[in-house]
Amino acid sequence: MQKQLLLHVFYKVHYKYILILFMSLYGCNTKLKTSAKKVKNLYPSEQLKIKDHNDWAVKHYPKRIKKFKESPLNFGDIVFIGNSLTEGGGDWSKKLNNAHIKNRGISGDNTNGVLQRLSEIEHYKPKAVFLLIGINDLNDKLTLKQSPNPKYVGHNILKITNKLHKAIPETKLYVQTLLPAVDSLLMPHITTVNSIIKNNENKNVYEVIDLHSAFMDANNTTKKELFKDRLHLNANGYKVWSHFVKDYIAN
Repeated sequence: MQKQLLLHVFYKVHYKYILILFMSLYGCNTKLKTSAKKVKNLYPSEQLKIKDHNDWAVKHYPKRIKKFKESPLNFGDIVFIGNSLTEGGGDWSKKLNNAHIKNRGISGDNTNGVLQRLSEIEHYKPKAVFLLIGINDLNDKLTLKQSPNPKYVGHNILKITNKLHKAIPETKLYVQTLLPAVDSLLMPHITTVNSIIKNNENKNVYEVIDLHSAFMDANNTTKKELFKDRLHLNANGYKVWSHFVKDYIAN
C-alpha cells in the first residue's frame, strides 16, 4: 500500500514538472512566432509605391527589400544606406575590414524610398549609420526634363536624420554629402543639397562626412577618372570612398 502511494506521488510530481516544461516551451515558441511576425513587419510591403521612383526602381526596390528580409540586420551592426552608389559597393565589410558592416543600398532609390524603410534600422539599433541619398531625386527629374527641387531633397534628408535620431538616439549617424556628377547640369543642384546638409549639421543628431570633396580636384572639377559613367563609381572610386570613411569606422 505504501509502495503504491509513493508511486502515485512520484508520478503526480513528475507530471506536474512535465506540464510546466511543456507550457514553458509552448510559451517560448509563441514568443518566437510573435517576434518573427514583428520582424517581418519591419519592412515595406511589396505593393508599396514610392513617390518619384522611376519604372526601373519600382521593380528593383521590392527585390532588394525581399533580400533584406531574408538577411536581416543584427543588433549593433554598422549600416550603409543609400542608392546604387551604396549597393554598388557590394560587400562593405570587406572593403573596410569590419564584419559588422551591412549594405542597405537600393539602386534607383530616392529620399522618399529611404524614409519608408527606416523601421528595420530603428528596430536593430545599429552602432552607426552612414547615409548617402539624394542624387536620384535630382537626376530623375532632370531626365524627365523637369526642374529638380534640391531644397525638397535636402529637407527630406533632414527628415531621415530627425526620424532616426528620435527613434535611436544612441546610434551615431553620419550624413555623407552627395558626390559630384560628370554631368555639369546636376552640379548646381548637388551644391544646394550639400549646403543644406552642412548648414543644418547638429552633431547631437548627425555628423557630416564631406565625401563630395574627395571626388573634386584642385581646380574644383569632378575627378572623372573615378567614375564609370555620369553618376556611378568605378573600382578606383570605391577605393577613394573606402579610404575616406575608414577613420570614421575605426572610431
